[in-house]
Amino acid sequence: MHDESRRIEERVQRLHDQRIKTAIYAATVPFEVEAWQAPGEPVPFEEAAAASYEPFSMGTPWGPPWGTTWFRMRGQVPAEWAGRRVEAVIDLGFVGDWPGNQAEALVHLTDGTPLKAVNPLNQYVAIANPARGGESVDYLVEAASNPDILADNFSRTTPLGDKLTAGDKPLYTFRAADIAILDEEVWHLDLDVQVLRELMLELGEHDPRRHEIAHALDRAMDLLDLDDVSGSAAAVREALKPVLSRPAHASAHTISGVGHAHIDSAWLWPIRETKRKTSRTFSNVTSLADEYDDFIFACSQAQQYEWVRDNYPKVWARIQESVKNGQWAPVGGMWVESDGNLPGGEAVARQFVHGKRFFMDHFGIETKGVWLPDSFGYNAAYPQIAKLAGNDWFLTQKISWNQTNKFPHHTFWWEGIDGTRIFTHFPPVDTYNARFSGEEMSRAVRNYSEKGGASRSLAPFGWGDGGGGPTREIMERARRLADLEGSAKVVVEHPDEFFAKAREEYPDAPVWVGELYLELHRATYTSQARTKQGNRRSEHLLREAELWATTAALHAPGYSYPHEKLDRLWKTVLLHQFHDILPGSSIAWVHREAEAEYARVARELHALTAEAVTALGAGEPRAFNTSPYDRAEVVRTADGTPVYVEVPASGSAPLAATAPPPPVTVDGLVLDNGLVRVEVAEDGTLSSVRDLRAGREVLAEPGNLLRLHTDLPNYWDAWDIDKHYKNRYTDLLDASSVTVVEQVPLLGAIRVERSFGKGSTITQTISVRAGSPRIDIETDIDWHETEKILKAAFPVDIRAPHSSAEIQFGHIQRPTHTNTSWESARFEVSGHRWVHLAEPGYGVAVINDSTYGHDVSRTVREDGGTTTTVRLSLVRAPRIPDPEADQGRHRFTYALLPGATVEDAVAEGYSLNLPLRVADAAGAPEPVVSAEGEGVTVEAVKLADDASGDVVVRLYESRGGRATGTLRTGFPLAGAQITDLLERPLHDAEITDGAVTVTLRPFQILTLRLRRG
Repeated sequence: MHDESRRIEERVQRLHDQRIKTAIYAATVPFEVEAWQAPGEPVPFEEAAAASYEPFSMGTPWGPPWGTTWFRMRGQVPAEWAGRRVEAVIDLGFVGDWPGNQAEALVHLTDGTPLKAVNPLNQYVAIANPARGGESVDYLVEAASNPDILADNFSRTTPLGDKLTAGDKPLYTFRAADIAILDEEVWHLDLDVQVLRELMLELGEHDPRRHEIAHALDRAMDLLDLDDVSGSAAAVREALKPVLSRPAHASAHTISGVGHAHIDSAWLWPIRETKRKTSRTFSNVTSLADEYDDFIFACSQAQQYEWVRDNYPKVWARIQESVKNGQWAPVGGMWVESDGNLPGGEAVARQFVHGKRFFMDHFGIETKGVWLPDSFGYNAAYPQIAKLAGNDWFLTQKISWNQTNKFPHHTFWWEGIDGTRIFTHFPPVDTYNARFSGEEMSRAVRNYSEKGGASRSLAPFGWGDGGGGPTREIMERARRLADLEGSAKVVVEHPDEFFAKAREEYPDAPVWVGELYLELHRATYTSQARTKQGNRRSEHLLREAELWATTAALHAPGYSYPHEKLDRLWKTVLLHQFHDILPGSSIAWVHREAEAEYARVARELHALTAEAVTALGAGEPRAFNTSPYDRAEVVRTADGTPVYVEVPASGSAPLAATAPPPPVTVDGLVLDNGLVRVEVAEDGTLSSVRDLRAGREVLAEPGNLLRLHTDLPNYWDAWDIDKHYKNRYTDLLDASSVTVVEQVPLLGAIRVERSFGKGSTITQTISVRAGSPRIDIETDIDWHETEKILKAAFPVDIRAPHSSAEIQFGHIQRPTHTNTSWESARFEVSGHRWVHLAEPGYGVAVINDSTYGHDVSRTVREDGGTTTTVRLSLVRAPRIPDPEADQGRHRFTYALLPGATVEDAVAEGYSLNLPLRVADAAGAPEPVVSAEGEGVTVEAVKLADDASGDVVVRLYESRGGRATGTLRTGFPLAGAQITDLLERPLHDAEITDGAVTVTLRPFQILTLRLRRG
């Protein structure tokens, strides 16, 4: 037989694209359209309905950036269309090849009922099937003219990322608004041909099935009447039936399709636009559920549900009905799909607490899985946190983006730092916006790592980020691929069903231990430093407010614990931990608003804490310690005078009650407190840090070396830092002044001032306090660089085989060598409050109050010694998607702690991030709780969420070893229970002599519910 493949493939493509697809709508009549441009921000439907509209013609430009235009569309179904399937088809002037983040609209009836959205790949709104001839159609369409920030693949900066800089030039040209007949036979033929053609092209040249499909298509095209596509469509479909009905091989891979619409809670649009995106997409989804009984849609992020509930009650009612019908599956159990590295441990716990409670309260459903397809890596505490929140499975997709190493598993057990394992899946289709194309189906099978051990994977399908979610075309593809020879089989089902089947099939799946590190997007640990600082401050202020509110509720008559305010503030902070806000990868508008929200949160939390402390009664000045560790340190009084004070963990003490330690001496540029001696060089670096207790020099080279690197990644400017950044740099060694600025017995400080680059300045105050080996470096930067990153280096004379960095509820060790490509790829990593380096017998910690990104490396010196260097990433200057990212003022503190154990690093990390609060108060009561036992660390103290008055304490083992201790209460204890994260009892805790006995495995998290006597 002669090879006719090329002719057939080209013939089928042309007939499909130019004849079949163009005949899907058999006839059209235009709407009569009028328009009204809403001034400023979006308006409610009622205001738009009462507005004055003006005639609007197709082909007219519309939509200033971030604007809202309302269109009134009126028309009538022609009498001769009676009995046909009639739809409205609206093309707002869609651009580009990405269906999200551009023009999109929500279509309403005139009474305000939302019908369905209009999106680039989902342009129809059902009118009637069958239609009655002559019926009137009257719509109000809310159209958003969001700019396409992704235009040109992020290759250039744009002012469109903020309404303050975007201008008012119309972005789109309205193409069409029609009433149309959907020719169902042609529409189905279009899908038949698409599925077969795509399958054919993915099969091998020597696969008989490929040629069978080709010749079947060729013969079918002979039956297509080019002058009457509609009339001949049925015959063509009949000819294709045999080749479409061939069943799949018995060993064919099974893909569990789950409807999905990945909607970033903010990214290339502000939060206010996400509220509308969710309403549009959810309207589409509930409409599709009415049309397809076998459709199932998985949706995470309780925050987005709440937005719809509060702003679109009719859409909310439809969601509730779809959930009852089993077609809508709440998943994920988190308030938002948060970043996987940067939120603190307690914040990750609260993501689950608030998310799962929302779904239980509103749907009576407890979600069983973690749905995080798009976060930028996942911390090694996740398995334990997820399991303690009642989850059985974990799903992600982003690891497929790895720059260097291919992740070896798709279905596996993920083991966290404490030993907890959770069943995890990583879809081999490598997308969370699947559409069941032939290429996707083939990729999923080809890519699947578990061949021979398992035979099924999951594929989230649907257009995200404003693309409208799943479509009827995708559902039709799934039906055709349910059992088709040459292809994987598709079954649409709930993700819980997939995970149950996958686990039953593959119980001995391989184990991955430790973090799921994404070998990409490493700059998200640093970009938009003020947003990150706002998160860190908020987390610690929430801890402080809860502790002192609990103290006041227990001991201050008439004080009422602020449940509702704390709940609201937690949700605000959790929202801003979304994986494109906290990582710093959003447009300018998003980060401008985030900084304002963090400032508001801080004001409210300071006020709540002050109110609680005041409720304890007026009295003498006292220092309040929110840290879980006893502290003896220097604090400033209201007039700025340094005072040395000893304060118990979670308690308070009068300011003047402690005898001071030996004083700090200042001799030129040398600070000495008897514990450490710090020498500052004329260039402002630390030329020497000598640990007087250990009798050893800490630094191998000058410390606090500020290095400015050129930082232009290959792509994704705000997201990425590529390894070549290290090759070009400038050391900032020109200090404009180095002066002693404080010289009192309790405190010595030297200030270093620098200017550099494009008018940037740095002022650093290096402080040594009496009684502490910690060396603080308070940093004030006025930053005006572009495409640069600033790092601070501490090269220490330690041969450390690994670094330890704090993560959620513990720490993780990473090798300092680069023996393998996996280790080499970790050239930039994340950590929370501290990084620790150690050799047997001696360690050093670098502590921070708001930075996350860092790198650790080591070299061997000529004298045979080893220099291990930790470098904090302080600020960056990417220009895309926010051209002004990180510009302006930054204030933060980092510190060097010589002679530190891991326990010291944990304690000082809390101290730096939870400064002592000075306030007038009466003799304060005993701390609410006091933990005894090495490694037993209290993370949160609060009243129970159910307003029962029970005290809830969350603690964990912080050293990485076993711990035994007791938890004593500052109130009569009537009983104690160990609970899950949602404060639901698991079993009674052991009480001995009025205290709770605590036994913890390494890094174990324990939540206790304490009943008051």
